[in-house]
Amino acid sequence: MNLAHVLDGLRCASCGTLNALWLDLTRALVECRECGQTALILTDTDEGRSP
Repeated sequence: MNLAHVLDGLRCASCGTLNALWLDLTRALVECRECGQTALILTDTDEGRSP
């Protein structure tokens, strides 16, 4: 089972390729399929409810 999703309309900050970013929720990262650059994602567990 693959939980990766294409992030349409976004461009990689490293190589500039459009529509090459994938969101992998299992590993909590975004990866560019063109250049291999990865970035960890952080989730807001309280969904902005803290003051």
